[in-house]
Amino acid sequence: MKRILSILLGLGMLTSLPAHAEHAIGYGQGTQTDENHVPLGALDFDAQYRQYDAYATTPDKRRIVLTFDQGYENGYTDDILDTLAEKHATAIFFLTGDYARREPELVRRMIGEGHMLGNHGMTHASMPHLSHDEAVQELMELHEYVIEQYSYPMQYFRCPCGEYSEETLRTVQELGYRTVFWSGAHVDWLTEEQPDPDAALAKLVSQAHGGEILLLHSVSSTNAAILGDLIDALREKGFLV
Repeated sequence: MKRILSILLGLGMLTSLPAHAEHAIGYGQGTQTDENHVPLGALDFDAQYRQYDAYATTPDKRRIVLTFDQGYENGYTDDILDTLAEKHATAIFFLTGDYARREPELVRRMIGEGHMLGNHGMTHASMPHLSHDEAVQELMELHEYVIEQYSYPMQYFRCPCGEYSEETLRTVQELGYRTVFWSGAHVDWLTEEQPDPDAALAKLVSQAHGGEILLLHSVSSTNAAILGDLIDALREKGFLV
């Protein structure tokens, strides 16, 4: 399986600066875009923080990366995995500690079918609000658990709550990880207020751009329903998915 970001996993020397010393920044790609439909907020993030191996878009402008946040199971992940297998597509699934513990069959299926696992924090705590030692524990406790239970060394981190600070990004990098945000998303996480499938599909296709990291949530019935058509439509536009 091709990987968008080439990473050598390894631990570095840790700093002693407290992560909570800086105010938390809430990530958002914004609505303004360039001529290629790339959100300006994502481009600004990349320019400012790529020195910390932090990404809102990928360097490969031919490709769109599918990512799913796995906070809890709502019965749609099997369908999502079925569709990905049918379409010969891969994704990054960002696990919380609770999900990794409660859903071993699904996690093993993700690994077995060639998907990547990402780290979304052991307790889904906002990293900038933690001390340095607490931030390290939040990331590494889940990292070590997934190695012990699934023999899988994770290498991508998505900040819980979409909150970060420069010190957070530095700490994540020193732990051998790359931070992955996103440049495309839609309001899909409100399980009782799911978007109309046709409207959601149209929106996601219209905002597609090269190098996009697409944030989706597996708790969404809409995402499960439109995923196959979305992959087809993105490929028809010439993107690798």
